[in-house]
Amino acid sequence: MGMNAWVASLLSVAIVSLASLGGVLTLSFGEGRVRLLSAILVSFAVGTLLGDAFLHLIPEACAGPGATLRPSLLILAGMLLFFVVEKLLRHRHGPLHRHEHPEPAARSELAAMNVIGDAAHNFLDGLLIAASYLGSPELGMSTTLAVLFHEIPQELGDFGILVHSGLSVRRAVLLNLASASAGLLGAVLALLAGSVAGEAVTTLLVPVAGGGFVYIAAADLIPELHHDRSLRGLLLQASLISSGIAVMGLLTLVE
Repeated sequence: MGMNAWVASLLSVAIVSLASLGGVLTLSFGEGRVRLLSAILVSFAVGTLLGDAFLHLIPEACAGPGATLRPSLLILAGMLLFFVVEKLLRHRHGPLHRHEHPEPAARSELAAMNVIGDAAHNFLDGLLIAASYLGSPELGMSTTLAVLFHEIPQELGDFGILVHSGLSVRRAVLLNLASASAGLLGAVLALLAGSVAGEAVTTLLVPVAGGGFVYIAAADLIPELHHDRSLRGLLLQASLISSGIAVMGLLTLVE
């Protein structure tokens, strides 16, 4: 693995980390506009995640000679891994538990748990981006875009939680940036493992990343879209999901 994979991975994770600043932009928006923006980004993120999984990561994992059962099991393992991680984070003693049941008397605790949960999420994102760059530059680029588009709406929500918890805007931005830096740690660990184990790590992490993306899109993001039951919402969401898939499809032309 050359130095280019290190530079591209760390630069991509740094760009994704800057999405944590996006919450500041919503301060001048009304609640209605923020909800609309979030719905648009979530719909597009579903398309990019599924497109990256089925058009890039999974085909890459299945491209090896005689690769049949192993990549399929690793893809399923990725889905199971992300399920377990999320369940642990949402456990009653986990850092995401109070996201759904915030208590006004424990606002500082809510902010702390939000930052811890976000840091764990960003660590996994950094791991996935670097693992993809170990496969190929094009694979890394497509994964970075997919992560970026699902990270933006998440960061908008995280910023709102921190401000709602009583933190100043400046402190909320700094904490979001701090949790985003966990992505760099995940990327470095994946790159170091790649340096040691080479192609074996790539063949392991890429299908796991594909399974993880399918899980995020299907289990976390798509249920959010069901809150809007209007026909207009359906048409908008379907169009944006299709657009996200189309973007991932266009990226295959440069591979």
